[in-house]
Amino acid sequence: MRLLILGGTLFLGRHLVEDALARGHEVTLFNRGQTNPGLFPDVERLRGNRENDLSALQGRTWDAAIDTSGYLPRAVRASAELLAAAVEHYTFVSSLSVFTPPSKPGLREDDPVTLLEDDTSEDVDSFYGPLKARCEQAVEEVLPGRALHLRSGLLVGPHDPTNRFTYWVQRVARGGDVLAPAPPEQPVQLVDARDLAGWTIRLAEERQAGTFHATGEPTTFGEMLEECAAAAGSDSRLVWVDEAFLLEQELEPFADLPLWLAPGQNAEWSGFFLANVERAVAHGLAFRPLRETARDILAEEEEPPGIKFGVQIPPAGLDPTREAEVLEAWKTRA
Repeated sequence: MRLLILGGTLFLGRHLVEDALARGHEVTLFNRGQTNPGLFPDVERLRGNRENDLSALQGRTWDAAIDTSGYLPRAVRASAELLAAAVEHYTFVSSLSVFTPPSKPGLREDDPVTLLEDDTSEDVDSFYGPLKARCEQAVEEVLPGRALHLRSGLLVGPHDPTNRFTYWVQRVARGGDVLAPAPPEQPVQLVDARDLAGWTIRLAEERQAGTFHATGEPTTFGEMLEECAAAAGSDSRLVWVDEAFLLEQELEPFADLPLWLAPGQNAEWSGFFLANVERAVAHGLAFRPLRETARDILAEEEEPPGIKFGVQIPPAGLDPTREAEVLEAWKTRA
């Protein structure tokens, strides 16, 4: 298969390229050449900017395209329109954030998404999910019956530039008392980017169309941290701290303590880690053990934060000094 990947050098994209090459496909990358430009030296590169310069794609044909870097409906529509006559099949990597906020547990593919009230907005930081929903709509309008929409959940694994799951893997491996947000039963839903990448390539080979929720089976925060400890052989002790106390300490959900949603305060996000994945599993999406993902993260060389929306991604997680301060305050609370 001759495969075009829009992006292809950050996280999911690099795993897509690796899987496609391992399966014997011929890969072409189209991107700006700014993120990890030294990757895949033997792969054809086309340089351009999907927002204003698609000229490198003109006059070429491929069997399939995978769009990993589409955030603005205007730019995604332009790419889809140019490639409509150049490819048989188009995969758009979307996001479960199309449900914003995801207040309903068990969301399925046919549940209504959140659309922009102002269709002229291109503020990705503020309207990431609704913009992704409009991107899905644009691709489907241009390539009806030939488009695959994959609503990815929270991706984890080697080369993750966000450090969200990686923070917990590395923190538990360091040992000692680990500040953990109570309750341990709160849900977490993750998918190894390598599992998603391999499945995506197979669906492209089959020319599968339609929409799929592409994330893992839900687990709990407690089970996740136990798997991290088992992967590291760590004797760390989890100190479960009440949500109210964490908020009093001005810890920011999802940033200071990655994957923590402060469920007691943010009930409207109660469905975020509980998406229904039955359709994806029925079509072959399978998951490696979380312990294996954690082991592979520990085995890789530490990498700097990546780039998202053209901006450097700050490291996620608590500074060790701040964590120690909060733990001490919790132990000595009145």
